[in-house]
Amino acid sequence: MDLITLLLIAVGLAMDAFAVSVASGMTIANLRIRHAVRIALFFGGFQALMPVVGWLAGMTLKDYISEFDHWVAFGTLAFLGGKMIYEAHFLSEEERCRVSIDYAILLGLAIATSIDALAVGVTFAVLHVNVVTPVLVIGGVTFVMSYAGVEIGKRFCNFPGARVEMLGGLILIGIGLKILVEHLVKGI
Repeated sequence: MDLITLLLIAVGLAMDAFAVSVASGMTIANLRIRHAVRIALFFGGFQALMPVVGWLAGMTLKDYISEFDHWVAFGTLAFLGGKMIYEAHFLSEEERCRVSIDYAILLGLAIATSIDALAVGVTFAVLHVNVVTPVLVIGGVTFVMSYAGVEIGKRFCNFPGARVEMLGGLILIGIGLKILVEHLVKGI
């Protein structure tokens, strides 16, 4: 597999993580570099891990995963987005400022945004691609894009908190809907 193709795959896979990172950067109170690095590590790590899992599973698991992966991604992102919208409406500004992405939420987001990478790993197995280089490129690109996304989102944090949190929630729900619609349309 040539480097240009691999980079395009990596960027395509990283787009959901980038969008979630922007939303996270807009909503995390007292955002520090360690928050951006943590988000980038989770997203980059899972984007690198999932192709390995898919590659190891090969075609055996493909039929089972493809039937519901889009529903899992949609459900997770819709739940987290809905939670953000709820908090924007019902928590005070002071309570919202204490909200931060904890490890459980970050894990859910990382899994939800990397499910497509699992299918790419299955494709690598079918094409007999050595998975080491693609995994390093995919993880690295996702790390960089996620870190940049948090920093970009941080630039928008001066907007009123509730509106930013609602926007972040709508972005997550939109990403979930995008994943769901793409998979449902493929099935038609």
